Amino acid sequence: MTAVQSGTVTPVTPATRTLLACSVAAAALFTVVSLAQAFTREGFDLMRHPLSMLSTGDLGWLQIANFLVSGALTIAGAIGLRRVLHGTPGGTWAPRLILVNGVATAAAGVFVMDPGDGFPAGTPLGQTGTLSGSALMHMVAGSIAFTALIAACFVLGRHFSRAGRPGFAAASRLSGLVFAFGDIWAMSGGQAGSLTLAIGAITAMVWVAVVAADQRAALR
Repeated sequence: MTAVQSGTVTPVTPATRTLLACSVAAAALFTVVSLAQAFTREGFDLMRHPLSMLSTGDLGWLQIANFLVSGALTIAGAIGLRRVLHGTPGGTWAPRLILVNGVATAAAGVFVMDPGDGFPAGTPLGQTGTLSGSALMHMVAGSIAFTALIAACFVLGRHFSRAGRPGFAAASRLSGLVFAFGDIWAMSGGQAGSLTLAIGAITAMVWVAVVAADQRAALR
């Protein structure tokens, strides 16, 4: 089997298809599990609670598992993208950044946020005064994951520009911009910042999944 990228032919193994499918599965799993909880768990309000807060409470194990499994699938997908993008512009750094995103996402599942601002149900409103060590590490892991994924979108934009695919290049950069805006807006305390952050993160994850699916379809 081979993949054709920017005029080069790169040998691939049957396992590459599976690795790329993992990238698609990562975005689907994280989005479905997170939003299903966001709309059903008592006390959760996506307008003011980040998706990470779903890791708290009696059902917190669901989101913890979501982070861990999605992170592992993202890592596998990054390996697949490295195989098919090898030797192309952006083909080195895009998979590396997505790999970092996967590792940091899994780390965000290990380190859990503190309850706060009314969630889980029964928690006092408002923010807690001092972050626990786990919450602090979660923020660090999240920041690394966000930065890596945003950067990966822009690197993919360069890749597709050089490959003569302006539509994919524009979509890559737009996904990065949406995520960057959502993150900055949330970090600045903007209204409904948790919602804009969720939209940005899911947009970028879904776009990477689209890229992986496109590369998988190109294998022959």
